[in-house]
Amino acid sequence: MNPNSEDITQTATVIYKKAAGVAWITLNRPEVYNSFNREMIMGLQACLDKAGHDQEVRAVVLTGAGKAFCAGQDLGEFLGEGNKLPTDRELEFSRIVDEHYTPVILKITNMPKPVLAAVNGVAAGAGANLALACDLVVSVEQASFIQAFNKIGLVPDSGGTYFLPRLVGRQRAMAQMLLGEKIAAPEAKQIGMIYDWFPAEEYEEKVMALAGKLAELPTLAIAYTKQLLHQSPGHTLEEQLKAEGIYQHRAGQTSDFYEGVQAFLEKRSPTFKGY
Repeated sequence: MNPNSEDITQTATVIYKKAAGVAWITLNRPEVYNSFNREMIMGLQACLDKAGHDQEVRAVVLTGAGKAFCAGQDLGEFLGEGNKLPTDRELEFSRIVDEHYTPVILKITNMPKPVLAAVNGVAAGAGANLALACDLVVSVEQASFIQAFNKIGLVPDSGGTYFLPRLVGRQRAMAQMLLGEKIAAPEAKQIGMIYDWFPAEEYEEKVMALAGKLAELPTLAIAYTKQLLHQSPGHTLEEQLKAEGIYQHRAGQTSDFYEGVQAFLEKRSPTFKGY
């Protein structure tokens, strides 16, 4: 995807482009299927911060360069001489999760704008769960999703144990995580894991159209909707009804609400400004 960009920032591992109200963030280590090293995960954090703070950005698209979306953690970062795990120290997995992956997932879920994962190929391990943390997930037909953690004796992270069972149910989530089976895009849509998939020849056009549509929505109402959905699992019905009332009041104070009503009365499409 190559939108006409107003703002381009490129490092060795992440590309950030802004065009027509959309921030396009591309993971850029195609030679290793966009697997995460520290440089790339910290670059992704910086790009998410940039998109979140830019008032001109009203939607975010996260995708990968080359044939893969993201293959998860680059195990090469852990290996010493001879591609062997070091024996003289413990791998600090809790620090890696806390510093690398947890901030990314929280930045996506707390982003006051819709975040679209455009999965252009395999999404494995933390890469699969990175996609599932986004507000909408679409993919090319050839994409696949793999919970690959137990293949190397680890447990799912990056929010996988939170998002996946809420999307597909406990049994399907458990099966994916225990068996590590590859889930193809058509099946992922069928079981509710992703929103949609597109044939390869339509993929870029469909993603760009969907991103543009998201950028034209009433941005604050979308932010409030995200917050309500994230709060819902921990609320009673009464608590959620109260929260809906609070956020509805806030949405009713926006200029987009007045524009929406005016457009309805004038029988035209609204032009939302995002505030």
